[in-house]
Amino acid sequence: MTNPSRRAQKLRAIVPAVLLALALSLPSGQLTAPLFAAGNSRGHIRHTYAGVPTHANPTKDDIADFDDPIVRQIAIDALGNSNGSVLAVDPSNGRILTAVNQKMVFSSGFEPCSTIKPVIAVAGLQEGLITRDTMINVGHRRYMNLTEAMAHSNNEYFQNVGVRLGFDRVSHYAHLLGLGEDTATDIPEEQPGLVPSAPPVYGGVARMSSFGGGIRMTPLQLASLVSTLANGGTMYYLQYPRTADERQNFAPRIKRQLDIRTLLPDIQEGMLAAVLYGTARSSNDPYGEQALGKTGTCNDENLGGRLGWFVSYADQEHPKIVLVVLLRGGSRIVSGPHAADVAGRIYRELRERNYFAHLQGANGASIATVVVPGLSVIPVQ
Repeated sequence: MTNPSRRAQKLRAIVPAVLLALALSLPSGQLTAPLFAAGNSRGHIRHTYAGVPTHANPTKDDIADFDDPIVRQIAIDALGNSNGSVLAVDPSNGRILTAVNQKMVFSSGFEPCSTIKPVIAVAGLQEGLITRDTMINVGHRRYMNLTEAMAHSNNEYFQNVGVRLGFDRVSHYAHLLGLGEDTATDIPEEQPGLVPSAPPVYGGVARMSSFGGGIRMTPLQLASLVSTLANGGTMYYLQYPRTADERQNFAPRIKRQLDIRTLLPDIQEGMLAAVLYGTARSSNDPYGEQALGKTGTCNDENLGGRLGWFVSYADQEHPKIVLVVLLRGGSRIVSGPHAADVAGRIYRELRERNYFAHLQGANGASIATVVVPGLSVIPVQ
């Protein structure tokens, strides 16, 4: 009779070879699920996804001579060797402070994952379908309001709101908040992303409202969207001054003004809760400028691999910086909470370098309410 321990040793030697042969026999486009599960040094299971690297040089081919050198270096250090990007924008004027991994920032877009949820919140609040205190059933005898749903990124809550809104209104508000269009007029590398003309086949408007199914969103668009939420409704054209003349003559340019100021406290409360105790708590710096944010984690249905998004801004009263962190890869470490951790390192280092001290008065004074006729939020009938 074969010794059980010896038989187990033989199986351990054979299984990796069988898995490798299976992986090599499948077309790379079909690798949408974990193919390998290996134990790490602590005995935990570590899943890896083929096709999309988790580690890379995020600065490769970047041209960033005119980036803010402090913000850029801090972002690079926080990213390390992650396959990811960091985009930093001043929400008071639309100026891009740094774009780390410009290939990713200027890409054709990725699935938004749960960062689509602030769009659905704006739509639901504006259309009168929800208030901050509306309780929605999210499971067996479980109910949540908007704050808790944002904090914990609850899919059922936003699926419910999205279905009640319907595709046309979800699409309308996505466009209104800048998805599916360029954020700038002077960034030739920018691509417009996509808002689909019909609900996605898989999951319909429910998945579109919880994971952004069918939408292709760029880091530039997410930065523009959250800058607009941060500053009270002014959507600036993003500008990336890359010459000495552009830097010297920089002036903000308003793209449109959205009449959403009365809705924002309800959304901001949920984004604050996400940072204080929800999915983005690893970003929280209790000694610095209080950040508000939203995470997103999903598999990218078009490009493969996993995505980890985190978008946030510092200081609710006088927003000073918007950070968009996007991670890609084939490992479960790629997630919204991990992206939030990267942002947390950036915020902490900015505080330690006293970066925001000289911005205290300027940003508060520069955020103006300029109403452009005809461009307020108009409910879809």
